[in-house]
Amino acid sequence: MIRFHTVSAVLFLSIICFSAKAQETSPDFDQLVEWMTGEFDSKDQSEKDTSYYNISLKMTRIWPDSPNGAWLYVEQAVASTPEKPYRQRVYFLSEISDSEFSSDIYELPNESDFIGAWENPEKFEGMTAFDLKHKNGCTVFLNYDGFQYAGSTNEGTCKSDMNGASYATSIVTILPNEVKSWDRGYDSEDKYVWGAEKGAYLFKKR
Repeated sequence: MIRFHTVSAVLFLSIICFSAKAQETSPDFDQLVEWMTGEFDSKDQSEKDTSYYNISLKMTRIWPDSPNGAWLYVEQAVASTPEKPYRQRVYFLSEISDSEFSSDIYELPNESDFIGAWENPEKFEGMTAFDLKHKNGCTVFLNYDGFQYAGSTNEGTCKSDMNGASYATSIVTILPNEVKSWDRGYDSEDKYVWGAEKGAYLFKKR
């Protein structure tokens, strides 16, 4: 897989210029957006293996008229308490080449104001990318092989201080009705400190 250490910074400077002329997207890119959009959960996996929680994952498109890519609002919560999400992010999906794509990660200001925005995307009206905080080094690079989109972050570049971690990694696979996501944290000595131990979470589209 090709790694682009400077792509995120370049993309960030270009995509926030909303006056730029929108570019036509490819069918493979449009398919990626479609596969990622919707309501998912890991209920089936949690019932087979109690070491996994039943997590809800909800992704919806925001700012649909923005150029050069697609913005998604992402909300994750334990399925039994959907009103208390533990992760809220905005992803910016863009096309690098015919079969290569990237997902830049952004943090939201005042996250509690956006709880439930997956079904009320109008909450983002009046906002732009300037209001978001880019998570430098946390971009996920995806390759499409005609069957699935698969990829990861660059090793060691996504800084994290959660539970004693120094950095985090993400490995992602996207299929027509399933998202596989394996997030893990490592300390400064590259020792595993958090995340699923056995493998990726398997989110089924509902």
